[in-house]
Amino acid sequence: MGERATIRVTVVCSPAEREVFEHALSLPGGTTVRGAVQASGLAARYLALDWESLAPGVWGRAVDWERKLCDGDRVELCRPLLVDPKTARRARFARQGARGTGLFTKRRP
Repeated sequence: MGERATIRVTVVCSPAEREVFEHALSLPGGTTVRGAVQASGLAARYLALDWESLAPGVWGRAVDWERKLCDGDRVELCRPLLVDPKTARRARFARQGARGTGLFTKRRP
């Protein structure tokens, strides 16, 4: 299989809480994850963001910065977690209480 002349990829990043950057690009075949992020304009739009310190992924799977992209790939840059998900779930449960929680809560009319 040869490389396509041009590929279409989407670069997605959440530079801050409740903020999403998403940019669709047409790039030459053989472009790497790093090249796609550089071409997206993310660094120019968010000057304070150190995008190289973020974890790159393609469709939710961690990849290396030098991985070559395929047509239709979605490049995702992930920030580190601020709170452990288990800890957050316990805190939510403590705030809401046991009443009305869980998947199989019985509700009576």
